[in-house]
Amino acid sequence: MTAASDLRYFTSSDGELAYRDAGDGDLVVLLHSGFVDHRLYDAQIPALAAHHRVIAPDVRGHGFSANATRPFRWADDLAELLRHLDAGPAVLVGLSMGGGIATDTAVEHPELVRAVVACGAATSDFEYTDPWYREIRAEYARTLATGDLEGWLAAFLRVVPGPDRAADDIDPGIPRRLSEMALHTMSKHSPGEPNLHTPMTDTWSRVPKIDVPVLAVNGSFEPDDLTGAAERLVRSVRDGRSVTVDGAGHYTNLEKPEEFNGILLDFLRTL
Repeated sequence: MTAASDLRYFTSSDGELAYRDAGDGDLVVLLHSGFVDHRLYDAQIPALAAHHRVIAPDVRGHGFSANATRPFRWADDLAELLRHLDAGPAVLVGLSMGGGIATDTAVEHPELVRAVVACGAATSDFEYTDPWYREIRAEYARTLATGDLEGWLAAFLRVVPGPDRAADDIDPGIPRRLSEMALHTMSKHSPGEPNLHTPMTDTWSRVPKIDVPVLAVNGSFEPDDLTGAAERLVRSVRDGRSVTVDGAGHYTNLEKPEEFNGILLDFLRTL
């Protein structure tokens, strides 16, 4: 995994935000999922950096980036970073929460976005209706309210295999890596602290204005409501495409890294 010494820091309008910066060429930004950090993409960064400049930030409140001291939006943080680097427009690749940030940035700061890859994601307005996932969300809330970090981590890791597989079906290295990142992020926070993140609203009505290519990448074990939302996303834009990674769940890039890298590189070659 990446050492903290490999990170660079941007002094944003509210504290320092950490990021990896590797390679040269057209810019690709890798946006991680919730509770983890840029190390989610350790298998993607070198593969992409052979042909592209790759920025992999730690989203505010995650990894090695500062927590918020005032209300903020993740899309605005990303825009501030890209403007500071005088970089872009960028291809934004995001998994889960990161995919929502990517589409949010495309509607809010379109001049900074060259294309979007939404993996296990649609817009940040997406809400699971699947009873299995809603149960996990309820368990998140219950365990965090009581400071039960062990219980929270157990619920978090249930997402890795998904509802149709057992934990034993997964390479044990995957939950181990996710646990390390998630516990580091959680150590930055305390029960009952204010949530200063300001969600973007009404994003679905703005999605048809996205005029850059959008690729949805989903594992075949994702719940139907998520894949349905991803298909809605690609149908709503001018140039929408979708790919299914067979035999993978939510963390497609961890379960099938070579296939995932190939999908990204093939997509980048079409731009």
